[in-house]
Amino acid sequence: MTPPILPDDPSGYAEAASVLRAGGIVALPTDTVYGIGVALDAPRGIDRLFEAKRRPADRAIMLLLETPDQARSVSAWPPAAVALAEAFWPGGVTVVVDQLPGANLPPELTGGLPTIGLRMPDHACPRALAAAVGPLPVTSANLSGLPPARDATEIAEQLGDAVDCIVDGGPAHGGPASTVVDCTVDPVRILRVGAVPEAAVAACLRVIGVGIVGR
Repeated sequence: MTPPILPDDPSGYAEAASVLRAGGIVALPTDTVYGIGVALDAPRGIDRLFEAKRRPADRAIMLLLETPDQARSVSAWPPAAVALAEAFWPGGVTVVVDQLPGANLPPELTGGLPTIGLRMPDHACPRALAAAVGPLPVTSANLSGLPPARDATEIAEQLGDAVDCIVDGGPAHGGPASTVVDCTVDPVRILRVGAVPEAAVAACLRVIGVGIVGR
């Protein structure tokens, strides 16, 4: 059965936020590929994301944010992360930071690690949903082993009623995945080079006297 298709506008965001508050899974456009997300406090929400993708729960899921200020509700916010957020958010850098001891993030979200990946995407939809329900766990919208779905039709074909609604933002923007930077170590470590070149990350951090270990 095809899930409801919502417009990529404030009315669609409001309806999608209601689905999230009720514990549902929403497929949504981002500045790269489509994702599926669930409210952080939804019962078994993270497990349901993995079940929708038919993928073992063996990898951490990042949180998408409305603003950098949301990061402080769940994580430590070291100078390297501050500098990267100021330089590259909204956009293609994910920072890995330590969880706050009292954040009580689900272990399924982080793969049991004490860290969490955070990103502020350059797209209104995930930012609006994060504003409505808080930092939003999101993973790519596809069945395990298949490429990420490119539009609402492919999401419906792959995931069907495993998602409760789809925000239709047209064809996915595509492009490289985010560059992932581990800010829990000194020097920081680039875990994946993607949308933002390693040289740009290094130049940003050099200003505050932080070194990096590249890929």
